[in-house]
Formats: sequence, C-alpha cells, structure tokens
Amino acid sequence: MSAPVVTRFAPSPTGFLHIGGARTALFNWLYARGRGGQFLLRIEDTDRARSTPEATAAILQGMSWLGLDHDGAVVSQFENAERHAEVALELLAADKAYKCFATQDEIAAFRDTARAAGENTLYRSPWRDASPETHPDAPYVIRIKAPQTGETIIRDRVQGDVKIRNDQLDDMVLLRSDGTPVYMLAVVVDDHDMGVTHVIRGDDHLNNAARQMMIYDAMGWDVPVWAHIPLIHGPDGKKLSKRHGALGAQEYQAMGYPAAGMRNYLTRLGWSHGDDEFFNDAQAQAWFDLSGIGKSPARFDVKKLENLSGQHIAAMDDAALQREIAEYLELTGQPALTTAQSEALGRALYCVKERAKTFPELLDKAHFALTSRPLHMDEKARKNLDSMSCDMLTELTPHLQTDSWSRDNLESILNRFAESKDTKFGKLAGPLRAALAGRAVTPSVFDMMLVLGKDETCARLTEAAKTVRR
Repeated sequence: MSAPVVTRFAPSPTGFLHIGGARTALFNWLYARGRGGQFLLRIEDTDRARSTPEATAAILQGMSWLGLDHDGAVVSQFENAERHAEVALELLAADKAYKCFATQDEIAAFRDTARAAGENTLYRSPWRDASPETHPDAPYVIRIKAPQTGETIIRDRVQGDVKIRNDQLDDMVLLRSDGTPVYMLAVVVDDHDMGVTHVIRGDDHLNNAARQMMIYDAMGWDVPVWAHIPLIHGPDGKKLSKRHGALGAQEYQAMGYPAAGMRNYLTRLGWSHGDDEFFNDAQAQAWFDLSGIGKSPARFDVKKLENLSGQHIAAMDDAALQREIAEYLELTGQPALTTAQSEALGRALYCVKERAKTFPELLDKAHFALTSRPLHMDEKARKNLDSMSCDMLTELTPHLQTDSWSRDNLESILNRFAESKDTKFGKLAGPLRAALAGRAVTPSVFDMMLVLGKDETCARLTEAAKTVRR
C-alpha cells in the first residue's frame, strides 16, 4: 500500500499572495485533497530582514478567500533553525560535509582570476579534504561534499528526466559562519520532517532540486516526487509582472471575482482535463493529476477569467453568493447592505446573476432593487420620461393595482395597455425602466416589477410621473 500523499505550500512572507503562488498552492491542494492526503502550509520566513507579519497575514487571507484550507498548524521555517543546524552538524560528523575557512575575498579573487582566464568559476574549496589538524582558529562555513563525477537525474513528473553533470555542482554551503542555516538546507529538512511526499512548485526551482537531492542522499532520506510547473506569463508571452495588471490574489477579490471562479480559472491555467473548462471543486479534485500539467508557460487571459467567473456566479447558491458579496463589500470599504437591501437583493438574484461576470457588475444590475425613493434619474432615463409617457404611466398605475401580481398577468396588462394606446410594448418599456430604476438599461421590466412588488412598483410609477411634471 502506497504512503499517503502529503503536499505543501511554502511561500516567503515578503509581500502579497502572488497569483502564481496562489496557483501553486491550488495545485498542491487539489493533488492532496483528491487523494485523501494532507496539504500543509509552511511560511519560509528565514529572511528576517524582508519577512513581515503583514505579508504573512496577506498570504493567509488570500488562501482563506480561495478556500485553500490546510491541515495542521502553520509551520514557521525560522523557528526550526536549530533542527536545520543539527542536520548540518550530523553531516559534518559523518564526513559528508566539511568546514571551509575560505573568506569571501578569497572566493571572489578566485572567481575573478578564473573569469579573466576564461575558465570555470565554480568554486572548489581547498578545505574539502584538509586534515582537521590544519584547521585555523577562524570563522568557517559548513559545506556539503557534492558528488564530483557522474550526473544527477531529477525525475520530474512535469519536466521529465532532467540530467545535470555533477562537475557543475559546487559544494553548497549548509551553515553560514554565524551558525545560521541556508535556505536550501532548511527546505529539505522541513520537507523531510513534515513528511512531504510530493514537491509541486514553480520551475524556477528546478535547478535547486539537484542541489537539494545532495542533502537527501547524504542523509539517506527518501527523495520526494518532483513536479516543477511552468510559470505564468502575461498575454505578451513574458513573465507575469506589474505591467500586466493585478498580481495579488486579494486584488482579484477586490475586483469582485468569486473565489470559485478564480479556483476554476487558475486550475485550468497550465492544466487540462480533456476539453473541460467549467467545473466545480469536487470535479477538480477528482480529475487533477500531474500528468495533465503542460510543460509550456500558461498565458493569463482576463477574458477567460471573466467568462468562468460569470458561469460560477450564475451557478452559485444564492445564500453563498450573498455571503461572498458581503465579504467583497467589506474588503473594498463599501457600506454593508442593510437588511432591507439584502432581502431585495435576494429576491433579485434570479434575474441579475445570469449575466454578471463580477460582483460589481451584479450589484450594478441589481441597482433597481438596492436603491430607494426618491430615485436618481440618469440622463438617458430622463429622456424617456416626457409628458406623454408620464400620462401613460399615470393611466397604467390603476390597472396594476387591481390585478394579481404574477408574470403572466403583468405581461397581459402591459400588452393590453399598449394596444389600447395603439403602440407597441417597446414604446412603453423605456418609460417603465426609467420610472422603476432611474436608468435606461435594466433587467426585464417584468422582473423588476416582480422583485419590487405591487406597492413599490406603483409608488415608483406615481412618483416618476409627478417628478417630471413639476
């Protein structure tokens, strides 16, 4: 029986949750959740100068919005520094690492000389095989003894077998002269101690795998399954950057994209399952596999994101949709909906969520239900309310007050009324839109009437007619 799958996401808390990092977290989450495994979170905060609590909070908030729940407590890499150093000393005691007393100036001078001579600048320490009796009383670093012949093969589930000549690998530093562990050591020790079975990360870490494998091999630890995924590029084919627009997960939340739509889009960004484009979390977890990840960089396409987001808004449960809209309003510093507005929005969702790609679009379409009298008329709406159309609204209102409030009855009343005026319903629709919403572009007149109810509909028609006549 194979061991349970354990994946991890290990961001550095130096900024927001980058959209590329969000996709990496998502891929790890999907792979673990689809196999009944564990998805762990480790904050790689060893760079104390750049790591901030605010960045950590932003990462956690971004993952929370995306619904990427992790198992167990969040691990701080910095807090495991003693354990990292312990492994380096264990390798030193086993003669798989050594003390190197070369100074930075000596290393720089060696490289300058090699560069001037057109030779390899890979530093080979003279202390690798030196007898301890020759060691000076001076600061030193601990370096691993890298293999010097043959090749290292990274068996990658995305990139295939990647071969690196061992004579191109230096004796990597494990512990600095001040006794602090380097990032490459910390990553390996943490992944081993956390039981990580699959390392799914960006392909900018591919070369790191060869150096990290030296530590796994030296310690006699099992090497995890590697899966290095291509980075995300912008529409122009270049690495995604600020010039392409928003980069952080929270920026997309603030633009009003639903979390489900973002998950769906990011899953499809570099991974495929046949021709499937729109799918839910259960399907994504069941389908996701490393074999579906492409080798080429994916291009971020806002139009595709909008399309999928719109489909998820349309398919979303109304209560869940209301909750996410409330979170969006809070995040963007907008006033929360009142109880009356929330109830009105709930009644209106059926006729506004089908064509909205984002929450701002949805709220704009639902404006008629969220606003209250006296309505503010936009310029186009005012043009639809002349004295003749106001007379028609005044005459129409009593007909609406006496009939049952159903779509069939409303359609019948309005069509009969239009016929009695020897006109088409389209001529009546403009003034009705203006009176009911204060706008020229709105949902269906019948939908607005049903959402607003008889009393509010009649009150708005009466008020619009009076306002124009003043």
